[in-house]
Amino acid sequence: MTNRPDIEAGAAGQMPNDYDANDTETESLLPTTRPEEDVLLHSPKKSRSTFHDKACGQPRFGVLHITGAFVLGTIATLAAQYAICGSSCFTGGQQGSRSASAYSHQNQEVVTALAPPWVGSTESHQFPPPNPTNAFPSLFPSDVGYAGPTPTGAEAGVIATAPAYPMHTGQCSHELLKPASLYGEAKKDPEHNEAKGKKSKFNLFRSWGNLSPWYSVDRGRFGVDSSPDVPETCRVTGLHFLHRHGARYPTAWASFGGPAKLGRKLHRSPESWNASGDLEFLNGWTYKLGEEILTPFGRQQLYDLGISLRIKYGFLLQNFTEKNTLPVFRTESQDRMLASAQNFAVGFFGYPLDGQYQQSITIEEDGFNNTLSPYKTCPNAKIIHKSERGQWYIKRWANIYLKEAQKRLQKQLHGIDLTIEETYMMQQLCPYETVALGYSKFCELFTEEEWEGFNYALDLQFWYGSAFGSPVARVQGIGYVQEMVARLTNTPIQTHNSSTNATLNDNPITFPLGQSLYVDATHEVVVLNIITALNLTSFAGSGPLPYTHMDPNRTFRVSELAPFATNVQFQLLECTSTPGQQIRVIINDGVVPLTGIRGCPEQKDGMCPVDTFVAAQKEIIKEVDWLYDCHGDWTVPEGTEWETVIGSPPKRA
Repeated sequence: MTNRPDIEAGAAGQMPNDYDANDTETESLLPTTRPEEDVLLHSPKKSRSTFHDKACGQPRFGVLHITGAFVLGTIATLAAQYAICGSSCFTGGQQGSRSASAYSHQNQEVVTALAPPWVGSTESHQFPPPNPTNAFPSLFPSDVGYAGPTPTGAEAGVIATAPAYPMHTGQCSHELLKPASLYGEAKKDPEHNEAKGKKSKFNLFRSWGNLSPWYSVDRGRFGVDSSPDVPETCRVTGLHFLHRHGARYPTAWASFGGPAKLGRKLHRSPESWNASGDLEFLNGWTYKLGEEILTPFGRQQLYDLGISLRIKYGFLLQNFTEKNTLPVFRTESQDRMLASAQNFAVGFFGYPLDGQYQQSITIEEDGFNNTLSPYKTCPNAKIIHKSERGQWYIKRWANIYLKEAQKRLQKQLHGIDLTIEETYMMQQLCPYETVALGYSKFCELFTEEEWEGFNYALDLQFWYGSAFGSPVARVQGIGYVQEMVARLTNTPIQTHNSSTNATLNDNPITFPLGQSLYVDATHEVVVLNIITALNLTSFAGSGPLPYTHMDPNRTFRVSELAPFATNVQFQLLECTSTPGQQIRVIINDGVVPLTGIRGCPEQKDGMCPVDTFVAAQKEIIKEVDWLYDCHGDWTVPEGTEWETVIGSPPKRA
């Protein structure tokens, strides 16, 4: 066994009410201090003095030595057992003064080896070191000249020139590893479909809701039987590109679940429990996740996304050469947002970035208007019963779909109770560990049906918290719609009455008009806010989502709309067969019907005249009341007593 790396404290999410509210996040994840003797128990270091120090044929001990040692060892072991638990160690009776809860579960194996003291603690590897001794930047310049020939070629334009559109599997060349099998697969009936040669359509990586890596959805999935390829007789004239940040560690808060809480609970009293069977790995498990920043896989997602967009739409850069200007891309100040934008830019432009584009970094903080994080200036979006309505639904759904999993896993966890919420945390650890570490044992603990239930749980969370079922979704997305209308019409925003930022938006340098390419980076909740504000009603076609059962035909699926690195193309076209400039909306390579937008026709390729699209959005902008929706003293009951499918609160009295 090799030595474990040092364990350091990390941050965790908010604790639910049944946890000790006095424990701070840092204190709850501090590692248990271990004396050197404990370290030797799990990380022995072999002495350099071995049997080879003496002649090979020279015995070190005789028979009497060995026999005596065996007898004394046996006596010492029996005495130690008796001292710890009394006669019950030998009679199998009651467990003396041990905690009753440790033995309260029926049909469980008796705890024979307790978890080590570090189990469940947070492990982190701090890189880079804060003050490296060999750091001499002057000796390692980034450019020493002598670059050789550097002529450039023509820009790529796959979207306009290739016979097929490059689709994306979501795994970035399969860096992520899925389990060989899910729970119960080995016990399937031999007459199961797979035994008959029928392959299951289930894909674990596409069953994690907003924690799924983005992938190209199937053609026609959103209701338009058309590919992202440019329609016949048309050519691309511009692109507005909106994307989410890449895969990240868990956020610091969680109203339900929160994987760090599981590690904290296991680490609180490791001497009182152990695990067996499928959960045996927990006996040596530590919590290895950071908080909120991008994982290496998340960085690659955005780098790959940048390369992909350059190959598809690189020809649009000619517009900037002709105007003697640089593109302006936007992101905001959160670490994962800025890192996502920078990795995207490195993929799109190549390193170094200097002189190729300008990165606008808006501030995500209270008091700063920002359409990429509108919740910061919308007070009602910070009130739990208005903004987190999905929690009521997800808790009830979890009690249904995880009931059997909780019972099954509890039988393998001895001396500690496992709740439904903690079972849900185990499911969360599967995607989080996978996108951070490449693989997770937690994925193996659940059946295909339970993973589908997890996927649906996240649909409930975001439908009611950020999309068509939320009373504060449309108002949060409306600021970005105002900016889009300004860009499409080449006209500055006339009235700043939402999350738009007058200081930046009214400056043609920081918010340029007339560009052929715009790229904005934001959060998944804001992507869903914008989809709602645009009135893309096809995603609300199946109505409010029930918590009592899973609708297999639902039109709203977060794994398709807002996974890690999700991206939306607003494709601008000119066609000889259709008068006027056209617009298409393409989400993760799936063409979206625009028939919910007033006046947009039911067109086979999902196109709508830009003038019609803009007129409809201007109507929506007038309908949305930022002052009332974000600052009004209105309320909604939790649960099914009140519903919306347009993302707006109750109307004014």
